[in-house]
Amino acid sequence: MTSTSTETAAPGAGREFRTIGVIGLGTMGAGIAEVFARAGHPVVGVEKDEESLARGRQYLEHSTSRAVKREKMTEAEQAELLDRITFTTALKDLADTDFVVEAVVESVETKKAIFRDLDEIVRPETILATNTSSLSVTEISTANGSPGRVVGVHFFNPAPVQSLVEIVQTVVTEQSVLDDATALVTSLGKAPVVCGDKAGFIANTLLFGYLNHAVAMYEGRYASREDIDAAMRFGCGYPMGPLALLDLIGLDTAYEILETMYRQGRDRLHAPRPILKQMVTAGRLGRKTGRGFYSYEAADSPAVVADELTPSADQKPQLRHDIKLVGVVGTGTMATGIVEVFAKSGYDVLYVGRSADKVAGVRAAIEKSLDKAIQRGKLEESAKAEVLGRLTGSTSLDDLAPVDIVVEAIAEDLAIKTTLFANLDEICRQGNGGAGAILATTTSSLPVIECAQATSRPQDVVGMHFFNPAPVMRLVEVVSTVVTSDDVTETTRALCDRVGKVAVSCGDRAGFIVNALLFPYLNDAVKMLEAHYATADDIDLAMKQGCALPMGPFELLDVVGNDVSLAIQRELYLEFREPGFAPAPLLEHLVTAGYLGRKTKRGFRDYSAR
Repeated sequence: MTSTSTETAAPGAGREFRTIGVIGLGTMGAGIAEVFARAGHPVVGVEKDEESLARGRQYLEHSTSRAVKREKMTEAEQAELLDRITFTTALKDLADTDFVVEAVVESVETKKAIFRDLDEIVRPETILATNTSSLSVTEISTANGSPGRVVGVHFFNPAPVQSLVEIVQTVVTEQSVLDDATALVTSLGKAPVVCGDKAGFIANTLLFGYLNHAVAMYEGRYASREDIDAAMRFGCGYPMGPLALLDLIGLDTAYEILETMYRQGRDRLHAPRPILKQMVTAGRLGRKTGRGFYSYEAADSPAVVADELTPSADQKPQLRHDIKLVGVVGTGTMATGIVEVFAKSGYDVLYVGRSADKVAGVRAAIEKSLDKAIQRGKLEESAKAEVLGRLTGSTSLDDLAPVDIVVEAIAEDLAIKTTLFANLDEICRQGNGGAGAILATTTSSLPVIECAQATSRPQDVVGMHFFNPAPVMRLVEVVSTVVTSDDVTETTRALCDRVGKVAVSCGDRAGFIVNALLFPYLNDAVKMLEAHYATADDIDLAMKQGCALPMGPFELLDVVGNDVSLAIQRELYLEFREPGFAPAPLLEHLVTAGYLGRKTKRGFRDYSAR
């Protein structure tokens, strides 16, 4: 069959890429071969033996057949694509290729042997690329007589679907090779990002540090696997929780990547957690073996099934305290959102502000929010009067005397909060043989125990950390101190369920679940930028395209506010005394300069012209 071919001319060097070589036709290699063939390139696919070659051909046939079934390709186009690929077990058949990608097993010695052999086979101008996800491209390149023509080209799995490709330059990679490889990848319709040769490159370095921290959280029994995963899904909008993602990746793969990253960088945060090694040794590798952090219906099944760690229906939290009247202290955005959440769920709410104007502002803001919901068809007109009828505003804390639970949502200042809790202790109903009022704080980073100790009933104090905007975000972190009563914790979780929120339980330590996992990852991204390892745009693109995150780290930092981020990172560092948690100097400098993000029109990016 005659087929059209694509020739990509790179800028400057004048290289023309026509025929592409792919060494290794496993899942990743077959996917890379498909990507190039889809773009019209003749491809020479090489495997070590006939059995592996047949398996590689099968991968390609299955992948393209799925595309035909989904009507993304016709049968004629599938036949034409497969016809562009030559299957062979002989490396010498790569002699006339213009670009060769190696995608074999993650072994330095195996890869070096291939690059050594290629020296005698391909033309001097042929670019040689490795698809390694974590090994040193520099070390691999030393096996070739011309290491300047070697570059990392890290596709993400599945290669035909994922658009991100990390282009990895070593200290000896020729600039023309880097430019030409980037141009070739761009011509495939992919999104290339350029970075230096460091274990994990961009996406894996940032991703696996975060995943390892989540494992540490689980290993220390700080929170359950379900709560850790739910916290990141509902608190950050991540497509998967960290432990479920590790099961998908494979715990053996994760262990090897972390081990490689630790060996190269000696960063203690990348040292694989002991439980990972134990699970790998026990054969609990994740979905592929049917058991990892979760249990699955069968090997390679995505269906999670109950096991000995799964909470039973009998363990569903119940309201151990009778909750009818809810109090809220504060009139800011968070307090207003919390008032709206409870009122829309059928609870009478008494909210307290410092002035009549601020109290009126809460009602006006909720009325505006309800009008918007009605306009969008999310709320019936008749419900508006009902919700507003449940609201009572006051400027006197003493009016909170009859409430069943009071939620504090004032400034993140410990002195102000402890003074408030001392007052609430005197005002709100004490237990005296019955259930007293629950006193809750929405703090995102301050110690709940300090608020509790300002009262004579620390057992009734709990953290109830809503996420902003409260009416939209579904997550609430329920934070128990060492003295919080089990009944109070259970009631708070049950109450969250009643108002349509997803509650996760954790202990009282800096960052709780979400911030403790999120902000070290953001701090690592700042350090990566600070080291000139990659640009902010490329780091953001890598995390959005490679990890399917809703925002890149620098986009998120500018939205959150660099001053807020710095304050949280400082709290984490002071609490855990972990050197890797020390705020990146660049973050400190930006805050000192007043570059706080979108709110000041300047952060990691300039928003003045937008």
